[in-house]
Amino acid sequence: MFNFYWGILFVLVNFVFFLLCYRQFGKAGMYAWIGVMTVLANIQVTKTIEMFTIVMTLGNTANATLFLTTDLLNEKYGPKEARRAVWFGFFTLIMTTVLMQLVLVFEPQGDLTMQHAMESIFGLMPRIAIGSLTAYFISQFLDVKLFSIIKQKFDKPNQLWIRSNVSTGLSQLADSFVFCFIAFAFVFPWDVWFEIFITTYVIKLIVSIASTPFLYWARNIRTREW
Repeated sequence: MFNFYWGILFVLVNFVFFLLCYRQFGKAGMYAWIGVMTVLANIQVTKTIEMFTIVMTLGNTANATLFLTTDLLNEKYGPKEARRAVWFGFFTLIMTTVLMQLVLVFEPQGDLTMQHAMESIFGLMPRIAIGSLTAYFISQFLDVKLFSIIKQKFDKPNQLWIRSNVSTGLSQLADSFVFCFIAFAFVFPWDVWFEIFITTYVIKLIVSIASTPFLYWARNIRTREW
């Protein structure tokens, strides 16, 4: 049960930092959040944990806050700003991936402990890296588009939860499917692949639903725009 209770605290800490980032830095802070979390999500996903006898990877909370960020930008500043943030995150992820692959090529001096540690984190198989980039690109732009479409019908301030949860739920379904298919299809038996896909999606969805009150809170925050 330790991982469960620690996971709740972990999720809350992520949401609190999200609110602080928006409160202190406004729209610019949300761009920074997108950049940082796209990288952290891909680092955290290299660690597996067990919760309720289910083995899962970390990174789901960071991934959920990406959708939270684009929904907030879409709600307060419009779809154009949300799309710009998605492009910024995509650029950040490609830049980090390329630069760290170049770093790993350097011949290390002395103790190889740090080299091995960096390889275990950043030396991802091309298939995993491609899956992550493709899933991010498709799901984030899909989320922005769906949020805007749903807002045309459910445009009242108190209907933000509908706009956010429906768009995020569908987008994360695409995110989980694309990533799992590219990364794990034909690697595991299809029943195992399906279990990985379902558990990944369910965890992301639960975290996203839990973030709804924080989205309302963030919308009402008076920010310091930079």
